Amino acid sequence: MQQLVLSPLTFSLLSALLVLTWGRSSRALRWTASIALGLSLAAMCPFGANALVRIIESRVPEQPACAAPTPDTIVVLSAGLQRRPENADDASALEADSIERALAGSALWRQTPSATLIFAGGGPFTVSESAVLQQFAEHAGVAESAIRVETRSQTTWESAQELRSVVPALPKRIWLVSSAIHLPRALIAFHAAGFQPCILASDRRYLPPEGIGYFVPQSSALIESEEALHELAGGLVYRWRAGARSDG
Repeated sequence: MQQLVLSPLTFSLLSALLVLTWGRSSRALRWTASIALGLSLAAMCPFGANALVRIIESRVPEQPACAAPTPDTIVVLSAGLQRRPENADDASALEADSIERALAGSALWRQTPSATLIFAGGGPFTVSESAVLQQFAEHAGVAESAIRVETRSQTTWESAQELRSVVPALPKRIWLVSSAIHLPRALIAFHAAGFQPCILASDRRYLPPEGIGYFVPQSSALIESEEALHELAGGLVYRWRAGARSDG
């Protein structure tokens, strides 16, 4: 439902419907529908989708951001599963973003092998996202003894709250590993939970202009726009939650 509401395709269809009933609408509504239709179509093109992505990713430094001394706890946020995993070894069930985040977290752990690597994310299935990520990381060479998992959360906000309440307690200064498009929202959640994260982006989505196809509607651009709008809307909700929490 959330993807439907925040999809440029939904906005374009509603705007087109208003345009089709042009003669029955007020002038202000007609102009609003025309502008909304144009923006929606732009968001379904790579140039529009990448503009949205760039707004978000520009908040994340290109290089890992952390002042000395560096933390000895690495938190990797799951990006979900694309289907029900058969077991914890079923890495093919992971979303591509989850794999990239796990690889980035594992690479960071190899630089500081005394660190603790934590995978956060429960998910809707009996086998948790974190359990699958743990097995994936072990196959990638991370020591089993270095890994912990958080398996109860369903959202980034819940992950931050769950990790704040674990025993033994985590230090406030941690590495936080996620996609660049997700990190700004994740930072709001982890700051609200009392953490002081250093951030590492596992991947970036922004692509510069290249060829005429950059200005032609594409399904891949629609998907990118939907995710960017999800992150922008989610960031607003998280800021409101953080503000309400501090006021309370």
